[in-house]
Amino acid sequence: MRSAIPPYALQRCDFATGMATAHLIHGYLGAGKTTFARRLEQELPAIRFTHDEWMRALYGRDPPEERFADDARRVSGLMESLWTRCLQLSVDVVLDSGFWSREERDRTRALVGSLGADVRLYRLTCPDEVAWARIAARNATSDAGLHIAPNTFATLKARFQPLDEDEARVEVVSGG
Repeated sequence: MRSAIPPYALQRCDFATGMATAHLIHGYLGAGKTTFARRLEQELPAIRFTHDEWMRALYGRDPPEERFADDARRVSGLMESLWTRCLQLSVDVVLDSGFWSREERDRTRALVGSLGADVRLYRLTCPDEVAWARIAARNATSDAGLHIAPNTFATLKARFQPLDEDEARVEVVSGG
């Protein structure tokens, strides 16, 4: 990752007011979300929730396609029950889930707001060829994240919704 976290991007829990922050990581496959999220959790500090790590731990490196959507929803629900509790306890969280749809981002922002916490959205971007090279390298390592096939990378791109102009964000360019 080439860019440092801008100084204004770090927002720690204000223990005087008890207000925590949910740090949402938005980006497509291979954009560097998990690498960034790991660094952010250390620098804040915060508790990191990385969806792919939970999927792999519970369902293996290459979960069956026919069950993937249901398993992914189950994992999201489990993670949400924990990260919302963290916010209620005034603990910052880093949510490394991609936030591919506007609907998901809006729902998460509303939920965080209902808990009296702040939201900080980060958009990670990199060229598709860099992203695919990262994924291919990760695929070649048996102990790395979920396996992503080339056709999956291309097919899922249609489901990815870029941020709209009205969505405040911190830009992070990763690779290039």
